[in-house]
Amino acid sequence: MRGRAVALSRPRRMVADLMYFAAGVPTVPVQRRMNLAPLVAARNATADRPAWTAIFTKAYALVAADVPDLRRAYVKFPWAHLYEYPASAAYVTVERDYESEKAVFGYRIKDPAALSIRQIADHLKYAATAPVDEVKTFRRALTVAGYPRLVRRLLMWVALNVGRQRANYAGTFAVSVYSGLGAESLHPLSPWTTLLNYGVIAADGGCDVRLIYDHRVLDGANVARVLAKLEAVLCGPILDELRGDVAKAA
Repeated sequence: MRGRAVALSRPRRMVADLMYFAAGVPTVPVQRRMNLAPLVAARNATADRPAWTAIFTKAYALVAADVPDLRRAYVKFPWAHLYEYPASAAYVTVERDYESEKAVFGYRIKDPAALSIRQIADHLKYAATAPVDEVKTFRRALTVAGYPRLVRRLLMWVALNVGRQRANYAGTFAVSVYSGLGAESLHPLSPWTTLLNYGVIAADGGCDVRLIYDHRVLDGANVARVLAKLEAVLCGPILDELRGDVAKAA
């Protein structure tokens, strides 16, 4: 059957390069069913309901502040070792329209544990609405995507394997979800130490939350405990913050 060749756009090159490096990472998913009914009620009571992505990003960063393993990365330069960061940096995927196609970009948020949920939500709103070329991380990614493949992958290898630089470009953990579309990914490929992913939140507040982790850095039992901590933080400090917002607005 005769078809046609379609050149890779810059966004498709970005994804292809990311998958190239993700393919070399031994990732494993761990899932926990969480009861978030009180959190759902508190969020619904706020005047301007913050995005669930902002809520989960803040909660996970708080857990990472207490669990050093979540702030570590496996790097290869100048030799294979683990590099630990003093604070987290989130890499949140954002879908945007770019040159007549849907494109996925990564937006970096520095030290989300130190930010309020509202501040994180404002970051994500900016990433979702500002002109693509005005968002620094998007513009940098598109610039690199325009280079020849050998150059692109050399730059990405350096960004992922030089400890001091990795968090500046890739963050320490990723958040990637599309549960708002009524679907969820069971095992997204990822070069990060951990990638946070969650499904559709049910009417009773139940939600499947999973971490895809690099087995070179973490073990499954540790990740299971992290998910338990995450549920406790969501239903503790995060719930308190949302209720505090409601009280201030009253």
